[in-house]
Amino acid sequence: MHLRGLSARSTKRRVWVATVTAGVVAGGLLSGPAAHARPAPEPPLTTMSIKSPPGGANVRVLIFYGSAAAGEESPVVNAGIEAIEKIGLSGPANRRFKAEATDDASIFTDATKLGRYNSVVFLTGGGDVLDPEQEAGLESYMEAGGGFVGIHDAARAEPYSDWFTGLVGARPATGSPTTVQRATVEVGDRQHPATKDLPLQWKRPDQWLNWVKNPSGDVHTVARVRESTYQPGAGANGWDHPVSWCRDYDGGRSFYTGMGGTVSSYDETDFRDHLRGALLWTTRLVRADCKATITANYKAERLTPPNQPGQNDQIGEPHGLVTAPDGRVLYIGRGGADSSHPVITDWNNPDVGKGNGQIHVYDPKTKKVTLAGELSVFGNKGGGDELTKVEEGLLGIEIDPRFEQNGWVYLHYTPHSQLDRDTQTAERRVSRFTLDLATNKLDLGSEKVLLKWPVQVHSCCHAGGGMTWDSKGNLYIATGDNNSSGFSGGYSGNNPQPNYKGVSFADARRTAGNTHNLNGKILRIHPEPDGTYTLPEGNLFTGRETAEGGGKTRGEIYVMGVRNPARIFVDKTTDILYAGWVGPDAGEPSTVWGPAKYDTFAVITKASNRGWPYCMGNKQPYRDRNLPDPSQPLGWYDCDHPKNESPNNDGLVDLPPVTGNNIWYSPQGGAPDYPRDANGIPSYKKEEATYRLPWLKGGGQAAMNGPVYRYDTASTSDVKWPSYWDDKWFVGDFYDGSQPRNAVLMDPRTQGDGGLPVHSESLKKIVPVGNDGIKNLMDWKFGPDGALYVLDYGRGFFTSDSKSALWRVTYTGGGPTPAADQLARGEQ
Repeated sequence: MHLRGLSARSTKRRVWVATVTAGVVAGGLLSGPAAHARPAPEPPLTTMSIKSPPGGANVRVLIFYGSAAAGEESPVVNAGIEAIEKIGLSGPANRRFKAEATDDASIFTDATKLGRYNSVVFLTGGGDVLDPEQEAGLESYMEAGGGFVGIHDAARAEPYSDWFTGLVGARPATGSPTTVQRATVEVGDRQHPATKDLPLQWKRPDQWLNWVKNPSGDVHTVARVRESTYQPGAGANGWDHPVSWCRDYDGGRSFYTGMGGTVSSYDETDFRDHLRGALLWTTRLVRADCKATITANYKAERLTPPNQPGQNDQIGEPHGLVTAPDGRVLYIGRGGADSSHPVITDWNNPDVGKGNGQIHVYDPKTKKVTLAGELSVFGNKGGGDELTKVEEGLLGIEIDPRFEQNGWVYLHYTPHSQLDRDTQTAERRVSRFTLDLATNKLDLGSEKVLLKWPVQVHSCCHAGGGMTWDSKGNLYIATGDNNSSGFSGGYSGNNPQPNYKGVSFADARRTAGNTHNLNGKILRIHPEPDGTYTLPEGNLFTGRETAEGGGKTRGEIYVMGVRNPARIFVDKTTDILYAGWVGPDAGEPSTVWGPAKYDTFAVITKASNRGWPYCMGNKQPYRDRNLPDPSQPLGWYDCDHPKNESPNNDGLVDLPPVTGNNIWYSPQGGAPDYPRDANGIPSYKKEEATYRLPWLKGGGQAAMNGPVYRYDTASTSDVKWPSYWDDKWFVGDFYDGSQPRNAVLMDPRTQGDGGLPVHSESLKKIVPVGNDGIKNLMDWKFGPDGALYVLDYGRGFFTSDSKSALWRVTYTGGGPTPAADQLARGEQ
């Protein structure tokens, strides 16, 4: 029922309010709080006592629509009141409530009346709608455990109150557009009752408010509006533009939505569902988590101290980690040594490039590190240009699915013993070793070589290295293309020359684009107990293809056309593969040669060709070049029908079609795209670019793929990340400037075909950036405790230094609210 006009509205105000001229209020001061404007009250404004928690099983909602503006309430207010009344009368019987509306602010000083309500809704046109005693009453209500829902202009109410700013979360900026525009809302929280049933991408018209200060990190944002889909005006907030959020505030629960600025909003089924969910939580009819993205609820802790001088007792040159079911963390050092060890670059020296690939084990029970073992690797030639340095060494680590029973550890590395200094080639291998589970020591004599293949090492880089398992016991192995793009101007890396003793180090068609070469691939094999492997069905090739004379494919290849996939991950819930790889070096797009360097992330749902070195991003082609003069361009590659016509190719000429990738970024921005001509060739003109993923950018860039989080409901861990993050994919970069460090949400309907993420959440405040944080992200995985384990590479290349470390990021925010024993109608 409506309580309109039952009592005169209180006109009592502090004297200071009268000194604020109407012109100042109307001119936009309402857009933001003035922290100093309101004097501290003395003595306390109220001693009003409200039962805790307010309301009861006979759930009631108070709709307050009082406004500072004179005249009748707006049509929006009427529409909102009617919608909330209907919401309360619909749905399951145990989720229904009574709604009562009033514009009489004196109710906030009546403890008996106010205490009857489980939640208060502010559906007000804004302004100074409460006097100090009334606001103090609302504070007492929240402190007692009350609920609050603010809708649209509620963010303009009580403009001089810091406490009310905290309650609503943010204030509208003066540059907010006033017209109604259709826009896309990204619904990132798939579990909160206000958003769990909404579309991933919710397209709707409304008035879209900009914020004086972005509340992200201080509130839990459940939905954002995508600014690229409307005109946000001069006060735009950018890619992270919250539109609905919630938080546990001052003892109670607060939910705010910037939507609902139009009468038609309240006729929308989806918007009513949005309000319904907000009211269910704030009235204590259901529990929900409104803490999951609040920065203060996470703790980043460095687990390993710096190495002792001249030793690698804590950590080597960080290059990968894996977490064991019992909580142990195994991590590897690639092969670079500290400054006290020699770096040999002379190919005439038998010890050229010799380094120690180190395996360390962190035990959470003792909080101690054990150096489990060291492998002699080719991987320590230090810095310099690509004809001097080397990125080989110990590149990847995984543990067996039955690690707790057998102690088996799989290592992906380049043994120094197999280096051919004459041809400057080496052997890459994946071997199985046994770890003594009692001592954390690796038995180096237990090696079983599963798979080995040749790599050229005359020129570095791009060695790949990551490994991961699926639920069927298949092992995925990421290998880099081991080629320099420097001889193609930083573009496609398809120069057939130069070579060293007959092996090209500048032609990625020899490797990544070659169906008979294991470099530039993601391999998939099934290891057997005797140290051999079999091939699972569904790889890109069987190895028995008869096309073009036969003998031109390798059955281990699951994915081809990747450049430097250092980090890969399989979500065992779905067996979907997630991968990221580093692009070439061109700083800008070229109308002659093609796109700038793209670092790439992909959701890989089946065996496929991801394009390198023919196409990048969303099937953007490079230009071919060939003998006799590779500096002259030929035709553009055909992404749907690529051909490998390199003189260095010993595989098929006709390649599988290219599948577009989900995320790509360049120094210019995220997911650059261009107008295309009649043949589908992009213009590659910078001024014509559209950046489809504005939340990321490159520059110096090195993609570091992360995990997909899976929340374990059975776990009793008190540090596990909350279920909000379930099904979100973590993508990051070695660098921490404008490069990505985000959790993204994919659309299952489009992700396998290169569909873009539908939502992104920045992690830079949770996985902290900066010189004293995790500045150089090298690997990240969740442990069995639900905490995130992260390797920081350190601040120097080809070595470990005082910043090289293993970190753990834990959640400290607690469970959903309200407490189960405070639900209005018991456990639902």
